[in-house]
Amino acid sequence: MSLLPRAPSEIEVVAHRGVSAEAPEHTLAAYQQALVLGADAVECDVRMTRDGVLVCVHDRRINRTSTGRGVVSALDLAELEQHRVVRRRPRGAAIRGRPPRPAVEEDDDEPDEDAGRVLTLDRLLEYVTASPGRVRLAIETKHPTRHAGQVEAALITSLQRFGLLAGGRPLEWSGRPAVRVMSFSPTALRRVRVLAPDLPTVHLVRQILPRTRTRTRTVLPAGTAVGPSLALLRQDPGLVRRLHRAGLQVHVWVVNRPRDMHLALSLGVDAIITDEAAVLMHLLGRDGPRPSMSTG
Repeated sequence: MSLLPRAPSEIEVVAHRGVSAEAPEHTLAAYQQALVLGADAVECDVRMTRDGVLVCVHDRRINRTSTGRGVVSALDLAELEQHRVVRRRPRGAAIRGRPPRPAVEEDDDEPDEDAGRVLTLDRLLEYVTASPGRVRLAIETKHPTRHAGQVEAALITSLQRFGLLAGGRPLEWSGRPAVRVMSFSPTALRRVRVLAPDLPTVHLVRQILPRTRTRTRTVLPAGTAVGPSLALLRQDPGLVRRLHRAGLQVHVWVVNRPRDMHLALSLGVDAIITDEAAVLMHLLGRDGPRPSMSTG
């Protein structure tokens, strides 16, 4: 009998920026690896370029994750595409308990011409929707930005264009919404709710002020779930129970060490966002890679 508050199949494994432990973050290779592992969802951050294109980049600047330099919102897509996406940060010590990496089978398609270039949101949506139902999307809009509300408006337009959103309601895959929007900005989430009232939103939080701890609903003025940091859960483990009592889901980020995965699971969170999807899948007893997908 499982000692977990939830069955392993009920806990959503969310690959943070793809499987960024195995490939440079926010690349098709990282997202392909997430599908190979059988992750339930993938997470991506979106920013808007100077010429109005949504790209999957976490930092305000491209310095850490590419061979170039500069601020995303001050560069056109063509300028961003002149630089290669790379892994700059040190890998650090290996994670104990990491299972062997599943092989990504090669296919007979022509090489992906976008490999190594900044990934646009449309390209990611094209890839994910090529095999509907395989993996859900958790999309974070990054703020503050000079583009303000244009980011959410462009995001909703892209979701509609790829058939993931119709009449403000997201497509459902396996009984769950295929896409949700996350942000640290309550204003951004309110924009999303105006544009697409039934689209699930996740309010990301790093800390909760003491005066709000007994009034949990004030934490999330515009969403259907709360995304606390791992540090916050360590500090206040009772938060999960209070949020659930308020009718809110809990999506914790970023959980990479097995001991922290055990903590999150013991608290009964609904989703775990991790760079180490393979480790979490193994811990949940959900090993067994799915067949690979083409990046074409």
